[in-house]
Amino acid sequence: MSVSLARAHGTPCPTAVVDARTLPESEPELLARLTQLRMVLADHGAADVLKNALVQPSRHPLFDLDYRFVQSMPDRLDSFDLRGSCGHSILAAVEAAARTGMIQPLVPGCRVRVNVLNNGDNVVCEAEETSAQGTRFTAHFLCSPPRPVEQLLITGEPVTGIPFEERTVPVSLVSMGNPYLFVNAAEFGVRTVQELFADDPVLFDRMSRLRLAVCRAKGWDTAGAFPKVAALLPDGPGALAVRAISVPSWHPTVALTGATCLAAAAAVEGTIPHLLSGVSQQPEGGMLALRTPGATVRASARTTGGPRDRRLAWISVAEKQVDYRGPFLPASTSEELSWLPLTA
Repeated sequence: MSVSLARAHGTPCPTAVVDARTLPESEPELLARLTQLRMVLADHGAADVLKNALVQPSRHPLFDLDYRFVQSMPDRLDSFDLRGSCGHSILAAVEAAARTGMIQPLVPGCRVRVNVLNNGDNVVCEAEETSAQGTRFTAHFLCSPPRPVEQLLITGEPVTGIPFEERTVPVSLVSMGNPYLFVNAAEFGVRTVQELFADDPVLFDRMSRLRLAVCRAKGWDTAGAFPKVAALLPDGPGALAVRAISVPSWHPTVALTGATCLAAAAAVEGTIPHLLSGVSQQPEGGMLALRTPGATVRASARTTGGPRDRRLAWISVAEKQVDYRGPFLPASTSEELSWLPLTA
């Protein structure tokens, strides 16, 4: 097994990037190996690494990398969620793949095409600037062919009422990259950005319970990581204040797939992101500013067609910095899983 660590700025933890060619293909054996890896990481003070990117040179002629994401769940070392994806981990995987010779070295302007095996996403990672420490990327999430925006709505409607705390709470359930639950933070009594960004355990608990209420209402698995949940407030024309939950705590910013999903949702008339962001007052293709506790993320959605036949072509998220942390290498030539971390 070959493992490297890389971390995108604004993420809850680094990503363990694993050469998929060194892993078994059967799911039980794969998860057993990932459990061993988690135990080793924990033994070396890296128990916080909950994201796994399994990569190899793509078998598809139109892509450079095949990528599979596995989310480690915090409840047990052998608990994982194989659904969904992670945009920040895609960028970490590209960084590590280039550093370890799996793909060509990154230079400004080069583009790496990633085939996301979890959900069929096509992602182009464009290097903006490179250094000895890492790379700044723009990530482009492509829809080929362009996707009718109505297909982004999990329930087929822009707003769905969910029974919660003896009332009905309107939410938008949208899937682009990952499934997301978006809710107006005012539904929790939060009126200002300062209140939204406070480290409020009551707000965290209510958002978590709303996510579980959605899962129960729709018959979805309550034990996994999806759908993700984010509370929103308007922050001016073409801007949203966003507070998101990751696994197992507040997200310091917003997931890259969360940014893409928000940009996509804002392009669909009547969704909560559309209504709160004021994007209808902005020029077509303009940037959506997502203000978070840690940074402001900028995303843009490109759509085609008219008001009754709008299709999503792609979404771009710019200025995403990834730092390369280095490899974990076998401590001996034994086939036993034994690792020596070379960098922190």
